[in-house]
Amino acid sequence: MADPTTPLFYVMFAAAVLMIGMGKGGLGVAFAALATPLLAMILPVDTVLALVLVAQMTADVFAVGAHWKRWDHRLVMLLIPGALVGVAIGAFFITSVSAQALRTTLAVVILLFTAYKIFERRLLRGAAYRPRPWHSALAGGISGFTSAVANNGGPPVTIYLLLRDLPPRTFIGTTALFFLILNYIKVPFYLYADLFDWALLRSALWILPLAPIGVWIGKTFVLRVNKELYD
Repeated sequence: MADPTTPLFYVMFAAAVLMIGMGKGGLGVAFAALATPLLAMILPVDTVLALVLVAQMTADVFAVGAHWKRWDHRLVMLLIPGALVGVAIGAFFITSVSAQALRTTLAVVILLFTAYKIFERRLLRGAAYRPRPWHSALAGGISGFTSAVANNGGPPVTIYLLLRDLPPRTFIGTTALFFLILNYIKVPFYLYADLFDWALLRSALWILPLAPIGVWIGKTFVLRVNKELYD
């Protein structure tokens, strides 16, 4: 692993923060999820989880502001209970496995969601979706777990909301509000798991202003693209 005080760390963290902001601003939370595996190439996964969480929380505030009241409040409230359970299970998992097992879990989650994205159109083509109450609990629960162990809770919620056929701005506003709530829920669990490296966080705080810049870039994109291309 690289020394976190080297220029390589700051360059990669800057790229990660910018990607997080762009994803939350409009390019999608799946894009933002690239930040964790990027940094996991040079830092231990448990350190990366807390570091990326701080960047996500910063971007979340600006993303919600950028898409203020564009969300579907009812869908957010349906997702939160399952997400809370998923985060709790994820935090227990983090504290119960070795560093290598956590790194392997991160890799598996990323690969599974990448495979889904590749075959997404085939899987959803011609699907007649009928909402059921347990769908939101399942999507929220999987999102909470994968967000806790890999900072990659986007795909389950993205699938759920895409099936709801929301307009792009409503889709982004809904995901922005959901992940703001979810990421702040994760804080006490990460504190309990002792994941925060406070010295590293203090040394990298100056990079966090890239988050709102990324949000602005993402918002500009989503406001100018039609729904078909966006999906």
